[in-house]
This record gives sequence, structure tokens and C-alpha cells, in this order.
Amino acid sequence: MKYLAGLLALAATIASSGSTNAAVMHRTWPVHVSTCDPQLNPTLGFAPAFYPQSPFYWRDIYGYRYYQPPPGRVRPTLSIAYTNVTQQTMQQIEFGLVANGNLVAEVRDVGTFSPGANIEHEFGLSPNVFPLRTGLPRCLPLRITYANGRVWRNPLLPRLNRKLY
Repeated sequence: MKYLAGLLALAATIASSGSTNAAVMHRTWPVHVSTCDPQLNPTLGFAPAFYPQSPFYWRDIYGYRYYQPPPGRVRPTLSIAYTNVTQQTMQQIEFGLVANGNLVAEVRDVGTFSPGANIEHEFGLSPNVFPLRTGLPRCLPLRITYANGRVWRNPLLPRLNRKLY
């Protein structure tokens, strides 16, 4: 009887940990990312994302000051195609580039992103992001600011890589 109770407890633990992973894998985000393409030597790609005249620094979702280099044909880039799948207009989206479960870069897009709009933008990356050591990088939304001022924060943030800062 104790053996059976132990097996049931073990099965419940495995099932609950498996369902957590399944929830993470099949989570519905406010944006659907259809392309996440980091390139060390960029080819012709998407339109450049928003960049101010001065260096682009901001406080990221982890609370650190983050620098985003401008895109260019001689710098590494991250091309992201995404769609706003909510019913609200978005004004700012921060994405994380995740490789092997670790956050290796962040980018911020600023503009007016209407519901259902397909956005294709290119962002600059630090050359220190490469090599990625994986063929399966992911781009995850980290934080989104809507036109009404509401802020969405990803409840399942990837592991922070302090080397980013």
C-alpha cells in the first residue's frame, strides 16, 4: 500500500511539472511572433525599427539600463515579424532574444501597433550575442505598453544573463 501511495505521489509530481512546462510552451502572448532571425552578417531584411537621434538606452523589465545598438549592414541584427493579437493598440514592445533558455539580448520597438497589424522590423544587436550555440532561438515579449497606458509584463521571464549589461 505504501508502495502504491509513493508511486501515485511520484506520478502526480511528474504530471504537475509536465503540465507547467506545457503551459509555458503553449502560452498565448499578446503578440504572435512569426519570425525571430538573429544574424551575425545580415542580408537584406526588414525595415529598421524606431531609433532616436541619440544612443538608445532604457530601463528594461529587470530594472537595468540597457543599450540597443542601431541596425546596420555591418552590424549583427535581429529581424522580428510579429502581430498584435489583442483588441488594443500597442505603443511599445520589448522583446527578449532567448537562446538555450537564457536571455542573450533585448530590443525595444516603439510606434503604433494596431490590432491584427503584421509588423516586420529589424533591430541592432551587440556582436557579443554571437555565437548563439543553438539553431532554435526564440523572441519573447517581455513588456508591452498599450496606447491607454496599461502595461503588460511577461509573467514567465527568461533567466537573466548579467553579461548583457
